[in-house]
Amino acid sequence: MELDITGAKVFFTVPIDVPILGKLQISETIVVSWIVMLLITGLCIWLTHDLKVENISKRQAVAEMLVEMANKFVTGNMGEKFRSFIPFVAALFVTSVVSNLISLIGLRSPTADLSTEAAWAVIVFIMITYQKIKAGGVLGYMKGFTQPIPVLTPFNILSELATPVSMACRHFGNILSGVVINALLYGALAVASSALLGLLPGLLGDILSQIPILDVGVPAILSVYFDWFSGVMQAFIFCMLTVMYIANAAEEN
Repeated sequence: MELDITGAKVFFTVPIDVPILGKLQISETIVVSWIVMLLITGLCIWLTHDLKVENISKRQAVAEMLVEMANKFVTGNMGEKFRSFIPFVAALFVTSVVSNLISLIGLRSPTADLSTEAAWAVIVFIMITYQKIKAGGVLGYMKGFTQPIPVLTPFNILSELATPVSMACRHFGNILSGVVINALLYGALAVASSALLGLLPGLLGDILSQIPILDVGVPAILSVYFDWFSGVMQAFIFCMLTVMYIANAAEEN
């Protein structure tokens, strides 16, 4: 979709559904998600290629550092008995970070589509529910909805269902807001550039007013926050909520 504001063009990328094999559709989110997975897979293969016990390379040192960071994050927040969750949490974090930052190369971030975060949240919700049932049994899990008094059962059910909704919407809202703010900023700077340079007399003003000179520099500085800092931070928050919810569910009786 293209929006023209007094000569300044602002582009909002929207999903494009391509129907194949009947009703099966491949959206832009799916395509970019596969690109993200291919990038992560390629990076993992490159980092873990030709591992050694002694005289390790800088590449292997980086790989070992990343694995150690994932180990400390999960075991530090969940405990040693949850070491099996390390691959899942690490994969979730890396996928979220790469998905958030891939917009820097001109691709539409998969996390700007609510369906991406919703899928992650549903998986986490299933794992939380499994841990609760594992800790207290099916009857104990059902009984938990009646605590502290049975009259609160409907509210407890809503609270349970609100967990994946809040996780998905929090991540999605922050990423989408960054995309929208950047798009509006580009449009505003383009309009300002056209207005200021249009004040120049004659043909020079007519030519320069068509060039969004003010779009150079300022958006790049702000992207340090909206793309880099916010993208990494939202991935961290989502993973932190994941490990805390799962750990707390396992402790319930």
